[in-house]
Amino acid sequence: MKKTPLRAGLALAATLCAGLVAGGASAGDLVKGRQNLPEIVLGDTSGNDFVVSVKDIEMESGKSYRLDVTSNGGKEYKFMAPEFFRMIWMNQIVINHLEIHPYGPPHHIEFDDAGTISLEFVTIRPGKYDWWIEGLEEKGMKGTITVK
Repeated sequence: MKKTPLRAGLALAATLCAGLVAGGASAGDLVKGRQNLPEIVLGDTSGNDFVVSVKDIEMESGKSYRLDVTSNGGKEYKFMAPEFFRMIWMNQIVINHLEIHPYGPPHHIEFDDAGTISLEFVTIRPGKYDWWIEGLEEKGMKGTITVK
């Protein structure tokens, strides 16, 4: 049988699909073995609403992480990291042991009161991404997330 370009393309596609299926069966679950990152705490208990506990975080591409962002409730905080959120696969967002499983990334997370929002995700694309608290960047409420 003569190999036409269509037949060659179909054969290549079948080979790639078989490789993906076999590779997927042996690959581990990226969400398992999640690493906890340093918690970002916004404000402190002594009344300084503009302090941030951790400003810069580093992680590796292709690994699973959990990032807790906590507000001490002094202000309304809008945690912005839209570019970073677009470059990860978000597994879930947890608030008070309630889970949100998004079908895409959030644009930001917002605190009206004290509390913690846990973000569980897998990093996809390396880069250096900014995060900030909207309107409070000049007060030092900003940092970077670096994915190597």
